[in-house]
Amino acid sequence: MKAIAVDDEPFALEVIRAHAAKVPFLELAQCFTNAFEAIAYLAKNKTDLIFLDIKMPDISGIELAESLPQKPLTIFTTAFAEHAVQSYELNAVDYLLKPFSFARFLKACNKVNDMLNASGQNGSAGESIFIKTGYESVKVNFDDILCLESGGNYITFVLTSGKSLLSRLTMTEAIDLIPANKFNRVHRSYIVNKNKVCKIERHQLQLDGGYTVPVSQSYFKGF
Repeated sequence: MKAIAVDDEPFALEVIRAHAAKVPFLELAQCFTNAFEAIAYLAKNKTDLIFLDIKMPDISGIELAESLPQKPLTIFTTAFAEHAVQSYELNAVDYLLKPFSFARFLKACNKVNDMLNASGQNGSAGESIFIKTGYESVKVNFDDILCLESGGNYITFVLTSGKSLLSRLTMTEAIDLIPANKFNRVHRSYIVNKNKVCKIERHQLQLDGGYTVPVSQSYFKGF
């Protein structure tokens, strides 16, 4: 997986470089002390992961993460523990409190690698996905997902078990995480598992278990 690191302290970047060199599946492509140079790089280069310091001059790591239209998976790095809650609210994969050991760094990298493999973004035809909900990441098989429902910057994953998982994701981000051969968008706010559709009507679909979702005309023809 390809990563970059952003921190206004050169020594902190050296620590990340040293740790990254020991992780066989991680390529640290670039390091930046200037956050705006990092933003320009991300606009032109596909990046799986960003190690991002929170407290920086001009723009904080939180503000940088929120500004990105296409968001890589993020591991926040900071010396200030009080930022932990806010980082998880931004759907960060992990939070490394400086100074962090190689073992802690590796644990965070393994978590990202598992998520990429599960979603098929890391050369794997994954059959499951890690859904981040609150402080946890829950592994769910694609076949166990009935549909996805959008509400603002959150997605509700409705499961065949009757349970649901709420994750801080936009609809665009959710689409990038699920396989197109299994799921179809049928409404501005709904994506369905095609294998769970049991009845098609003009304005709605009935899914397994009697669950219904609306269908908009703009998506009906494509479906």
